[in-house]
Amino acid sequence: MGSAQPEMVRTDRIATIPNALSALRLIGVPVFVYLLLVVHADGWALALLMISGATDWLDGKLARVLGQASKLGAILDPLVDRLYVVATLVAFVARDFIPWWVAAILIGRDLVLAAALPIYRRRGMAPPEVIYLGKAATFALMCGLPLILAGQLEFPGVAAVHACGVALLVWGTALYVWTGLLYLLEAGVVARSVPVSTTPRGDSTAKPSGENSAGGAQ
Repeated sequence: MGSAQPEMVRTDRIATIPNALSALRLIGVPVFVYLLLVVHADGWALALLMISGATDWLDGKLARVLGQASKLGAILDPLVDRLYVVATLVAFVARDFIPWWVAAILIGRDLVLAAALPIYRRRGMAPPEVIYLGKAATFALMCGLPLILAGQLEFPGVAAVHACGVALLVWGTALYVWTGLLYLLEAGVVARSVPVSTTPRGDSTAKPSGENSAGGAQ
């Protein structure tokens, strides 16, 4: 990074614009589930899902531009992302939009990786850097799921939209599983080659290589 783009420093601030946007997205999770499962308002649910995706990009952008990156935001933003993904998958299974085993694979992958995070923490290390394929997998899923939801509506070309959504879901799921295996292999190498640290975690010299990490969703 050059001098115009210094390394992001996270503060203890709570009242920031990015955190407010993340909080609004969090409130939207139960609303999204209500729209899909209770009133079956698929069009409004799709709109909310798209707004959430746009807001997710916006709060990260504002955190950098306004210098409002915070420790709370580093936790809240990926947490809301995961809640939206899990809520979407569970609701889609309940509505028979996708097979149950697809949701089980995607949610199970994240649970397994979360279980591997203590390997890094016990060694005073940050989680591994998100790899490009991990970002590609998440992008495919985040595009595919809304398209599948859009495919439940009635408009010209809906069949093609649904087919694109299914294709992205298949590719995204395959990449998601593959990158999950790569992260697990990396965790295994760390467990075998790096001794457990006796230094308090707050004094670790290891730094996250980016704003997101493999344990956060990618």
